[in-house]
Amino acid sequence: MEYTPREMMAVAAAREIKDGEIVFCGTGLPLVAAMAAKLIYAPNSIIFFETGAIDSQLMEIPLSVADPRVMYRTCVNAGLAEAFGIMQNPFTGPKTVAILGAAQIDIYGNINSTCIGDYWKPQVRFPGSGGGCDAGSFAGRTIIFVKHEKRRFVPRLDYLTTPGYLDGPDGRVRAGYKRGSPRCVITDMALMRFDPETKRMYLDKYYPGITPKQVQNNIGFSIDVSRASQMDPPLERELRILREKVDPQRLILG
Repeated sequence: MEYTPREMMAVAAAREIKDGEIVFCGTGLPLVAAMAAKLIYAPNSIIFFETGAIDSQLMEIPLSVADPRVMYRTCVNAGLAEAFGIMQNPFTGPKTVAILGAAQIDIYGNINSTCIGDYWKPQVRFPGSGGGCDAGSFAGRTIIFVKHEKRRFVPRLDYLTTPGYLDGPDGRVRAGYKRGSPRCVITDMALMRFDPETKRMYLDKYYPGITPKQVQNNIGFSIDVSRASQMDPPLERELRILREKVDPQRLILG
């Protein structure tokens, strides 16, 4: 079956979410992936939003975290403190996976979603952390969505919004973090992971029709592509649920 890069990204992320995990995400493609995972691979996963809606049934896809549809038949409608408390809690935090976006990312999975250029005189100012720093600090794992462009994969961030592995293998430990780390980076070309020893990004899967060379050519630093293999394309069932159950109006998938 034919599919779009956005559908491939959503499927790739959905496959990463395990049954029983607690999923922190905003709206857009991260929510599409979380909803697809709950309908396909992780029926016992729990989706929650920074605005405090926890375990909504999500009969329609919300367009913002303040959209009333995020509150439909939730187990709890609380607030920011309760939502972020889930990630900080020593029992629920390690089970939490956060799906984040990025304007820039470096080889250790550190994220910039604040500004491009000097902080005080930026070329572009973004909305900022929006809970991203909390998620990168306290959630058990993070999944990162980013468009596959050299200007986004940079040797050095213009601003550190969300910590990844900081400066390498012991970076998080030295900074005082007790848990959390990037699980993978998902783009419109490939899926990258992080080496368990060096904590450096490497190419794990490239999408059908894409080559490892194309992946490397669109990254602003060198990554290991020697262990890469082609990702399985979306299954008919995955696409059907995406198109018929998750986003039938194609508000996010386009």
